[in-house]
Parts: sequence; C-alpha cells; structure tokens
Amino acid sequence: MILGIIQIVLAVLMVVAILLQQRGTGLSSAFGGEGNVYRTKRGAEKIIFIATIILAIAFLATAFLNVLL
Repeated sequence: MILGIIQIVLAVLMVVAILLQQRGTGLSSAFGGEGNVYRTKRGAEKIIFIATIILAIAFLATAFLNVLL
C-alpha cells in the first residue's frame, strides 16, 4: 500500500522533471532551427537532469520492490 503511494509520487515527480527540461524550440530544431549540435548542461538545467535520473532509478527500484513483495 505505502509502496504504491511512493511509486505514484515518484512517477508524478519524474513527469514534472521531464517536462521542465528545455529542448530547442519544438519541431523547428528538427529542421535546422537550432544551430547548437552539442552543448554542456549548466546550472538549473544540470540539476533537473540529474534529478530526473535519480527519480527514474528510485521509480525502478520501487517497482522492483513492489514485484518482489
């Protein structure tokens, strides 16, 4: 029961973290609108990126625990 609630909270937080990440300007970047091919993440963008990875790992761990228990 409590594991399911934790999993739902992690899923919502992960969706929010994914949606907060900026990606170009939509489809215009696919057609050459974005000139940067590679750039490093800095500041808040890097923190959100790392938080997304941590949330995904925590979500997978709770899902695995949910299957085992």
